Amino acid sequence: MIERYSDHAANERTFLAWVRTAIAIMAFGFLVEKFDLFVSMAARELESRQPAVHLPSVGGQSLGNIAGLVLIVLGCATLVLAIVRFRKTARDIDRPDKCVGPGDRLDITLGGLIALLGAAMFVYLAYTTISRF
Repeated sequence: MIERYSDHAANERTFLAWVRTAIAIMAFGFLVEKFDLFVSMAARELESRQPAVHLPSVGGQSLGNIAGLVLIVLGCATLVLAIVRFRKTARDIDRPDKCVGPGDRLDITLGGLIALLGAAMFVYLAYTTISRF
């Protein structure tokens, strides 16, 4: 039997939850990037078929591309953070003496960056929706 098995199992479950979160963030970034590209291509195709019809400009197409790429980078950063914390926690579990936890600063910073990006995407979508009217 592995010594402190339940602690190691809990550490591994936490690591896997972080990995799932990182994959979801990267997949969402890919979706944002590709959907923005799809909207841009569809608008160009529609304008080429009906040149008399002028569609309102979506504006800020590059913002959607940047947001998608930033989400992919944040997903990668989340994965790196998960690996580092998993290995450090695994070493700390095996130590005979008690040690201080890693703290929450990095987690809060990463969550804040994701929330900030979400707010920027909301403002972008609200602006493009309002500008169509």
